[in-house]
Formats: sequence, C-alpha cells, structure tokens
Amino acid sequence: MKLPNGYGSVYKLSGKRRKPYIARKTSGWLIDDEQGSAKQKYITIGYFQTKAEAITALANYNENPYDISVNSITFSEVYEKWAQSHFENIVPSAQRTWVSAFNHSKPLHNMRMKDIRANHLEQTIKDADVGQATKQRMKSLYNLMYKYCLKCDICDKNYAELCESVKNGKPVIERIPYTEKEIQALWDNINFPFVDMILIGIYSGWRPQELSIIKVSDVNLSEKTFFGGLKTDAGRNRYVPIHSRIYDLVKKRFNEAIKIKSDYLFNDNGPMTYDKYRGRFNKVNKFLNQKHRPHDTRHTFITMAKDAGIDDFILKLIVGHAIRDVTEKIYTHRTIEQLRKEIEKIT
Repeated sequence: MKLPNGYGSVYKLSGKRRKPYIARKTSGWLIDDEQGSAKQKYITIGYFQTKAEAITALANYNENPYDISVNSITFSEVYEKWAQSHFENIVPSAQRTWVSAFNHSKPLHNMRMKDIRANHLEQTIKDADVGQATKQRMKSLYNLMYKYCLKCDICDKNYAELCESVKNGKPVIERIPYTEKEIQALWDNINFPFVDMILIGIYSGWRPQELSIIKVSDVNLSEKTFFGGLKTDAGRNRYVPIHSRIYDLVKKRFNEAIKIKSDYLFNDNGPMTYDKYRGRFNKVNKFLNQKHRPHDTRHTFITMAKDAGIDDFILKLIVGHAIRDVTEKIYTHRTIEQLRKEIEKIT
C-alpha cells in the first residue's frame, strides 16, 4: 500500500534485526546551491518488529506530532528537567538529599531513559557505597523521575516500581524528648547563643526548617501568634499560638529584628539554613553536655502536649499533621483563642 505524499514512509532494514521496520518522516531539505540539488532530512519515529506496528506509529505521529528528541533524552537530562520544578517547593537541606541520590546514580547518567530497565536501577542502588537511607532516597528519586517521564510522554512504563532491591520506607530515627531537667538547664543558660531558639522550638512545635525562616511579618505579638509552615498541605500556612513561657523570648527577637531591619525573626543575613541551625544547635548540646537532634524540640512539644491532655485535633492543627476525620476537617472551625487555650495546658 502506497502512503500519501508527505505522510512519511515505512520500510524494512537489511540484516537480521529484532526490530527491522523503521518509520520515518521528512523534516526538511538540505539545499546544495553549487550542485543545484536538494537532499531530504528525516526524523525517525522508531523501530518496530512488524510493518503494521510501524505504520500505526507513523499514523499516531501524524495525528498528534510529538517531540522526537524524547527518544534520546538521558537520565541526567530528565533529572535536570525534573529538579527544575521540584526544587522550587522544598528547602535547601531537602534539595541536597536528592542531589546526593543523583550523584550516587552515576552509572545511569548517560543512559537514555528509554533504555533503562529495572535491573539497571537495582544494580546501581546495590553498588552504591552509601547507607540504607540514601539507597531508599535513590529509589524514591527514580520513582519521581519516572512519574515525570510518564507525564511528559518520555516513557510509557515506570521501571522503578519493579525495582525490589530496596523497599520503600523511611529509616527509623529515634526521637528523644527533652527531660524537665534538660529544659531547666536551657532556661538557666538562656544567655548562651541560640538557647532561646531551642526553647521557642520546644514550646511551639515548629519543625527546625519552619522556625528558621519565620518572618517578622508573620509574628503577631498583640494576638500572640506565629504564622508559617512547610512540607505538607496540612503544615503550610498555619497559625501557632505563642506560649506564655516563650513570649518574652519571641518579643526580644522581634524587636532585635526590627532594629536591624531584618525580614526574619532569626536573622542570619537572610533566612537561617538548616545546616547553620544544626551547627548552632550542636554547640548548645556540647556546652550543656546534652545529646539531642534538632527535631527533638518538635517531638518534645508533641510529648508535652499529649501529657497535658491537649485536644488531639487542635494538636494536629498546631503541628501541621493531617486530620483524617472528614467531619472534623471540614465542619469544625477552631479559633485562635481555642488554640491558645489548649497550648497553655503545657506548663
């Protein structure tokens, strides 16, 4: 059957091949002025096992032309495109975990995405000289990249889902709440640099990343509230009451920020990065001979809140946890005063 002019062509290649049929289409002409001749330029739609498959692919292309370059796009190129949009919504410390996962995937970097299979992914993870947490991050990266590829019609299958060498799941991190004695030690050394920020974290429940980037404009001293949040839909844009025990600490930081015209409550020539937060946190640990992780402040708040009998739904609103009860989530409106009343149960 002869195909219409300009439609494209299908023919069989010589030799013994697994996919001997090629579908291609003219993309333009190369003009040789000296010779007075013209030569066709082609784009290859793909290679196929049967002539019927090739004709179907050509028909699909003519009906809805797509970017042929996706056939040659590499793992690294997909990563760059994916990261460009993904990194807009996450903090630098989280970005670094994805960069690390990518850097440890070097065997895949120059492979075409269409050529990568589950065994390639599994072997890359297996050979990576890293801990289990990073291996899990690598697999998560592959899943997200394949979802991007499916969305952009770069691939038609997610091979990361077939990768079974590393099971999904987060590494178990032991959270150790501060004891009453340790909290008192912080109060007794309130003038030591950064101690006030740790206490504010303990009595508010903010994640360290969230606390680090709170703006002066998001602190309302008259209403005694913070406003901010990151990470999840439930965590973003939430109000957190300023507990009476830390009100003076927050007010002091607020006035200092206003004095030096800083946009951020905890000024560091801009928002404080998580790495700087952790470094200063560890200096306090060393000074007071304590052994804690930055997120232990948040865990301490949640522990104290539960011990004090704070309403479970209000606690979730304060710390930014998802509310599963549909009725409570949709129909119940908790006022700032209710949140403040509950948080003051913590002594």
